[in-house]
Amino acid sequence: MKKTDARKLRWDQLTDLRRRGVEAVQNGESPAVVAKIFGVGLSTVFGWLARYRNGGWDSLQARRRGGRKQKMDAAKLKWVYDTVTMKDPRQLLFPFALWTSRMVGEMIYRQFGIRLSKASVCRLLNQLGLSPQKPLWRAFQKDPVRIQKWVDEEYPMIKAEAKKIGAEIYFGDEAGVRSDHHSGTTWAVRGKTPAVQTTGARFSLNIISAVSPQGLMRFMTVKGSITADVFVEFLKRLLCNASRSVFLIVDGHPTHRSKAVSKFVATMEGKLQLFFLPGYSPELNPDEQVWNDLKNNSLGRKVIVGPDKMRSEVVSHLKSLQKRPARIRSFFQTPDTLYAAA
Repeated sequence: MKKTDARKLRWDQLTDLRRRGVEAVQNGESPAVVAKIFGVGLSTVFGWLARYRNGGWDSLQARRRGGRKQKMDAAKLKWVYDTVTMKDPRQLLFPFALWTSRMVGEMIYRQFGIRLSKASVCRLLNQLGLSPQKPLWRAFQKDPVRIQKWVDEEYPMIKAEAKKIGAEIYFGDEAGVRSDHHSGTTWAVRGKTPAVQTTGARFSLNIISAVSPQGLMRFMTVKGSITADVFVEFLKRLLCNASRSVFLIVDGHPTHRSKAVSKFVATMEGKLQLFFLPGYSPELNPDEQVWNDLKNNSLGRKVIVGPDKMRSEVVSHLKSLQKRPARIRSFFQTPDTLYAAA
């Protein structure tokens, strides 16, 4: 395509060209494509973006001259755009594989010695046509009538019985964490979901935990699968030094309903009772928030280099969580778990 000679354009034509170019980038078009469509150099497009960042739309007026010196000029903006869209943060020795605004700010400081606030970094990235993107995961198979019955009738009966005999209520769950899990968002071109490159040497760890409305938590890490015998071992630990009976609410997984588990519960002669949540309704279980907290606030933002490192990180985070009963009680304050709050 023939290049546009800006020197031959009237000032109003040049102003319009600049405005349309900046708008196109902010709407998600790549600067390279904009440069090709408008018939200008790529550096020219980043120059327009630098003008806009420095002074807004008025700064794109072709007759406008002077103004304060730009912190982030065209070359710097191009470097930021290329780095965020083409590189993995780990290539720059960051521990987290997804671009966050704070990480981009730190990257800019390392490269140019320019310290920008988080808000300023977000504006810069938006002006470059980038946006934070995050995948959503939802359970979809559920029985609304069964769930409502649990919330309105079944759980209140369990709670009343626990109060009557002085039992402690816990919600329990199992989860597996993997070395290639990443949480949060990473800045990328609008409309183009980024891919995170991972090693093929994956490893995982299984965990069982239980939380109470009063803010107590117990957990156990597991090497291998969680079998009925493993679950029984967790139940024994949950009952260890318990001064009151325990009511444990779990999902209907076959392991929880196995003969081995039922036999063990029977031997407790009422000191332990199991209750089961409605099917396909993990949102009703406050213990699910433990896994969200672990994956999103710890493991999902780190590079795990081996099984021992993973277990160490998991145990460290969960022990820290045990010391924060207010945080655990907050797991009972979501719209779906508020029914179980103390």
